Amino acid sequence: MTKSNLLVIMSDEHQARAMGCAGHPFVQTPNLDALAARGTRFTSAYTPSPICVPARASFATGLYPHQTRLWDNAMPYDGSIRGWGHALQEKGIPVESIGKLHYRAEGDPAGFDIEHIPMMVAGGVGMVWASIRKEDERILGPKRMLGDYIGPGDSKYTEYDAAVVKRTKDWIADHAADNQPWCLYVGLVAPHFPLIVPQEFFDLYPPHMLPPAKLHPDNGHPRHPWIEKQNAFMDSEAKFTDENERLAAMSAYYGLCTWLDHNVRQILDALDRAGLTDTTTVVYTSDHGDNVGARGLWGKSNMYEESAAVPIIMAGPDVPVGVCDSPVSLLDLSATIAKHFDAEIDTADGVTDLAVLIKRPTDKERVVFAEYHAAGAVSGAFMLRKGNWKLIRYVGFPDELFDLENDPEELKNRASDPSCVAILEDLHTELLKICDPEQTDAQAFKDQAALIERHGGRKAALALGAPGATPPPAVAQ
Repeated sequence: MTKSNLLVIMSDEHQARAMGCAGHPFVQTPNLDALAARGTRFTSAYTPSPICVPARASFATGLYPHQTRLWDNAMPYDGSIRGWGHALQEKGIPVESIGKLHYRAEGDPAGFDIEHIPMMVAGGVGMVWASIRKEDERILGPKRMLGDYIGPGDSKYTEYDAAVVKRTKDWIADHAADNQPWCLYVGLVAPHFPLIVPQEFFDLYPPHMLPPAKLHPDNGHPRHPWIEKQNAFMDSEAKFTDENERLAAMSAYYGLCTWLDHNVRQILDALDRAGLTDTTTVVYTSDHGDNVGARGLWGKSNMYEESAAVPIIMAGPDVPVGVCDSPVSLLDLSATIAKHFDAEIDTADGVTDLAVLIKRPTDKERVVFAEYHAAGAVSGAFMLRKGNWKLIRYVGFPDELFDLENDPEELKNRASDPSCVAILEDLHTELLKICDPEQTDAQAFKDQAALIERHGGRKAALALGAPGATPPPAVAQ
């Protein structure tokens, strides 16, 4: 695979199941489906942390958040930890980025020769106010995180995505005749909120098509106590004006998934026009998912499948056609990017090139891990997937345990099931091989307290950072 170019497309907040190729009953993603049809789709892929900035720092480096100690959206990657981009630069491989990175600042040595219209954290500091996590110190979000308006139209994000796609098409055309393999990373923001999408995409998902929300508390399904406290930080569901607006939010989210698919098509068409399809390996993924109303939750920030699972599709020379059911992570993709060019990075233990994992498509013993120490979390949350079982470990709260083979919608928590004692013990043992949850939780709070102090204390920190979605850079219309 080292003779091919590598194009990595990363969206933001794309629920792994919201694709036709993943079996979704109505979401239209024909271009991602076509990409999957000529390559491998990883059916059990996960983010290392279900929120943008820590996930992207881990993706850049191949390390977990407890190893980078970049815990939340006020601790962006600055290039000081060597990642796959640096590994490629050291080998003389051209490596550039176009679009959203969500790192600290343009000009940091983040591993790209050129960063085209990069989207970074607001002000170079990110959401410092959300680093205040203790219940007696935090303030509940005064504004609606999903945005003031929900429905059809254009937003700064859709305008930004259009500009990223245009720049990508031009870049591909300009590099059609390159005599050396290159790596291009493209960062799109859809389907991340604000939940605004051009009318034609919004209209694809009328209210009568939308399913009832899964496990909604209003229908007698109490939320886990950790989830209840985390959600209270923003409680997007409670801030809808009425049921029609809640349905409009679903229509807009799914419309943004199809808008994303439309943008992917334009990029892949540009490869075709440049004659590069047969010599380019393409990877599509997202930084994390979105709950889209399940359990009355919106956004990400928890370990359920809607939030923590991500799509990963890889197609190109030497990539077999099929699916890989073995659990994988964005960290594995980090290693894959380096390996594609015969380079190496120092990753977390167990991280493996996806090209190797494709050859083990049903590895029931493989372990994948994620953690969350960011907005709304009153303590650390940890996820461990091994085979068909998934443990969610909350510091100071009861566990959750799900049999994803027989209960893919996570409807029944098996943590207190006597028949699952041995399974639970095994997953806890595997978790301790990666980190000690209590010690990791304490370290996160300590680092966040130091961050808040550096910014002048709690009062100053509460005023620092974007109140909602990070504003994109200005782009030409």
